[in-house]
Amino acid sequence: MAQAKKKEAVIERRSGVALWRQIADRMRREIGEGLLGQGGRMPPEVALAERFGVNRHTVRTAIAALVQEGVLRAEQGRGTFIEGRRRLAYPIRSRTRFSEGLAGQSRGLAADLLDHAVEPASLDVAKALCLSPGAPVIRLETLSHADGRPVSRARGWFDAERFAGMAEIFSRTRSITASFRELGLADYLRHSTTVTARHAEAGDLKDLQLSPGAIVLVTIAINVDAQGQPVQYSETRFAADRIELHIPGADETG
Repeated sequence: MAQAKKKEAVIERRSGVALWRQIADRMRREIGEGLLGQGGRMPPEVALAERFGVNRHTVRTAIAALVQEGVLRAEQGRGTFIEGRRRLAYPIRSRTRFSEGLAGQSRGLAADLLDHAVEPASLDVAKALCLSPGAPVIRLETLSHADGRPVSRARGWFDAERFAGMAEIFSRTRSITASFRELGLADYLRHSTTVTARHAEAGDLKDLQLSPGAIVLVTIAINVDAQGQPVQYSETRFAADRIELHIPGADETG
């Protein structure tokens, strides 16, 4: 039994993934499964270093990464504790709205406008919005928070002719839904969503306050109006430690 446990804890030293990142990912998974940190307190660094067969500096780096990502909390003189914040469940349904989707799970929701521009539509954007390649589109870069923690970073495109002024309105309302409403679109529906996962890029690390090697969930989505005309094409990156995407069943797809 002890041999099996020791073998399970072996770290792949030629995998191309930093040892501290492998240890951080292993600890995160075991915390989620209730196998590590019983009682809310993590084992001492020396015990973790012995278990994983690395030095204390490597374990300390892994712990620091999980502290930055909100999984652990370090208290000087007392030790390291599981933060205890559960993932927020974000539903992907016919009417997907950030504030409505997280309602009741967070006391404070907010979105910031990071950047915006009017630019020619790329082939992918033009196809998604049913526009001609090169047609003017508005690009919004936004960052959404829940209880003060950044949870998603999004890039969205809109027909610049139909939604002129979207950036200025969003900077005031801090809501895509409210901005659409001011521009005459009372309702819109989710047409399609594609979900993938990948390692966070430089912009994700900075804006979502993640450490190198962290995982983000990526959704590529198209929203349409009541007539089926595309109104928004977006790519959103969610911090995987903070958000889980929920696909409702047939009886809860409203």
